[in-house]
Amino acid sequence: MTILGIETSCDETAAAVLEIDQDGKCVILSNVVHSQIDEHTPFGGVVPEIAARAHIQLLDGIVDQAMKTANVKYSDLSAVAATAGPGLIGGVIVGLMTAKSIAMAIDKPLIAVNHLEGHALTARMTDQVEFPFLLLLVSGGHTQYLLVKALGEYERLGTTIDDAIGEAFDKTAKLLGLPYPGGPAVEKAAKLGDPTVYKLPRPLLDRPGLDMSFAGLKTAVRTAALKEEPVSEQTVNNLCASFQEAVADVVGKRSARAFEMFKERYPDTPPKMVIAGGVAANEAIRIRLNEVAAEHSAELIAPPHKLCTDNAAMIAWAGAERLRQLVAEDPSILEQNGKGDDMNEAPRPRWPLDKLSESVVGFGRKGAKV
Repeated sequence: MTILGIETSCDETAAAVLEIDQDGKCVILSNVVHSQIDEHTPFGGVVPEIAARAHIQLLDGIVDQAMKTANVKYSDLSAVAATAGPGLIGGVIVGLMTAKSIAMAIDKPLIAVNHLEGHALTARMTDQVEFPFLLLLVSGGHTQYLLVKALGEYERLGTTIDDAIGEAFDKTAKLLGLPYPGGPAVEKAAKLGDPTVYKLPRPLLDRPGLDMSFAGLKTAVRTAALKEEPVSEQTVNNLCASFQEAVADVVGKRSARAFEMFKERYPDTPPKMVIAGGVAANEAIRIRLNEVAAEHSAELIAPPHKLCTDNAAMIAWAGAERLRQLVAEDPSILEQNGKGDDMNEAPRPRWPLDKLSESVVGFGRKGAKV
């Protein structure tokens, strides 16, 4: 089957075409991503209205580029998959409505995909990871530990109770006068700093479970910076190093607990954790996670960076996984057009992955109609 995927949940406008054979092996024929960093840099963060307008202006061209790069005709497509949430509602509307239009025009199924499910399943596309496995999703909008039991079956084990890790990096960069996006800027400065200079808190580590908190850590950086005014470049470097070390400590210790929980649930299954999201590119965090995985005889799987951040290939793959499952049950699905109930699917800003099975979104999901 050949799937067109569309992703517009935040500040990347993306389209991709995937080809999947009968054995489930995937070839990415195209994966076009336009980052809106330049549009949002003057504001130090993503502006939803600007993002939505950019998606409107860019998406048709991005889809056309993806189809031409893949050398695929619309009539060759088996289905169209698009992010239906969670995300910035303006962008989600643009992508989902575009996908609906294409699906209706070519009389092929529409698959509305949960953006987080796209991240959760990426390692199955790149590394053929078998269920069950742990997922650590670390991005600007989400920080979660999830147990991925099977396709469509996800259990949230822990989350941040305030700022996501990526958000904390961006806000720390902004208060220290570093450029946007903050994650790479903080990491670059941290390499020039001493992480032992400032004793920053490690929130919630004295509590059981896998929940995390980063707002207090960010505030501690601000307090330390105010005490040092005027802040020198080396002070900024030391604060970034101390901040990053604290984040790595929190993620490392919570990941150790996650491996223990996995072993308790699945004593006969070798533990493995997939890390996804933009923060997965942070070298210090990856090093810490590799150390923790080695200590617990576990495997850490990190898809290529371009597939960890928001992209449409992961959306197409999630759609393909769902469609393959349903074709196995009813081969006639590929002959159905895209004008059914799915065309009534509503975009949503919030859509917890662990509540996925309670919604009717895309083919094959059971529950009350939204």
